Amino acid sequence: MEGLQDGNSGSRLPSRKPWSSKRRNEVAVDIRSLQKPLKEQYRNDPTTSKITIRAKGGQTDVPIACSVDIGRAIYQAEAHKGVGGAGAGACSGDLLLGALAACAQITCQMVAAAMGIPIERIEVRVEGGLDLRGTLGISKDVPVGFESIRLYLDVNAPKATPEQLRGLQEKTEQYCVVMQTLKRPPNLHIEWAARD
Repeated sequence: MEGLQDGNSGSRLPSRKPWSSKRRNEVAVDIRSLQKPLKEQYRNDPTTSKITIRAKGGQTDVPIACSVDIGRAIYQAEAHKGVGGAGAGACSGDLLLGALAACAQITCQMVAAAMGIPIERIEVRVEGGLDLRGTLGISKDVPVGFESIRLYLDVNAPKATPEQLRGLQEKTEQYCVVMQTLKRPPNLHIEWAARD
């Protein structure tokens, strides 16, 4: 995940600003007001709720690195040092775990704001375990990819009730897109275009 921390997500809040400053470096967001017109639009015309998010990998001068263009920012990625990379940039595993961390963090923050739960701090940490013998083809008995992913959410909310905290956990897990995608993998369609 270290490789993602220097990246700029490029995401922006809508131009309408239903929020006000609370304290220095802290912003309160009225999530319900922010999402109300979107929810109304999606209810009235469900086709407008369907989106496609794109990412594009691009070749670099060396086979152990690439660029990843998400349309709003470009990240440099490279092979993990355990498979021959330099270890200076984010590997694809970092990007996957970083996506889970970002999604869980933002979902938890938005759910807390929407529920009016007084939060002092939310911090998410993600760890993934894998055996590199799989991707290096050393052992056919070792799976290629993560064998386990651990997600830790540390919520400091001393004024929240136990019911609020249970609701926060339930709704965060229910609405976190990346978490739900990993728990229930979508159909993956692969197309190759080989050119001479």
